[in-house]
Amino acid sequence: MTFSRHRSWTLILPLVTLALNSCAGLFPVSTPAQTKPPASETPTIVLFPPTNTPTSFPTSGLVPTTEPVPGVGSLLFRDDFGDAALWNVSTSGAASARVENDRLTLSLTSGPLTIASLRSEPSLGDFYAEVTASASLCRGSDQYGVLFRAAPGGTYYRFILACDGNIRLERVRGGAADILQNWIPSGDAPPGAPAEVKIGVWVVGTEMRFLLNDRLQFSLRDPILHTGTLGFFAYASGATPVIVSFSELEVYSVFYVSPTPSLTPSRTPTPTQSP
Repeated sequence: MTFSRHRSWTLILPLVTLALNSCAGLFPVSTPAQTKPPASETPTIVLFPPTNTPTSFPTSGLVPTTEPVPGVGSLLFRDDFGDAALWNVSTSGAASARVENDRLTLSLTSGPLTIASLRSEPSLGDFYAEVTASASLCRGSDQYGVLFRAAPGGTYYRFILACDGNIRLERVRGGAADILQNWIPSGDAPPGAPAEVKIGVWVVGTEMRFLLNDRLQFSLRDPILHTGTLGFFAYASGATPVIVSFSELEVYSVFYVSPTPSLTPSRTPTPTQSP
């Protein structure tokens, strides 16, 4: 599948106060919760929001299908990051987001610190998105990934790849993260850098599927967030820098109705002998 470009705005928000005058008005992005792998936290600064186990709206696992991304339709948009004017970029001494050489590059000098970039449009409900992520500097519990169904007020889903080969999904509302899929190892998530991986996110209604290099990693349901914009983030967990770039973004429409289990269980006939 080919990849897309659009008019967008960048969310840059280190969780240490960075007075970036060019990014005024962007909503906050919470630092990924560090349930695994562990990270050292600074007692005087709350860099990691509490991670809550969802109780009101538990997710449910889905049975894998032979087709990991069913119902994918026409291309909605393609973004090759060839025009910096389509993104709200900014730079400080600690973090930067810039568009150059046909890619969006997120850089952090050290951490704990998060930087994120969101597109201003379109607002997406059901979609399938693919993007190529390239990690130039990344190690251990450093992280990067995709933000989707993002809305003002620090609300979004976050598909996370850790640089030790683990993956995770969180729902963030008001800066507080709920774990939807806790850390699991993936043979497709690159350990360390330099590395490159194709990330796929398929979302229809409450159903979500996540792919790396065209292979389904996990799927689940969550009914909380319905629409929002798309973006990317990078997180430095310690004293070493992180540089991750995103390129060849494509977003497709999806027309798919998930099978609904019958409320009345069916009976299996009792076998009988032939006369």
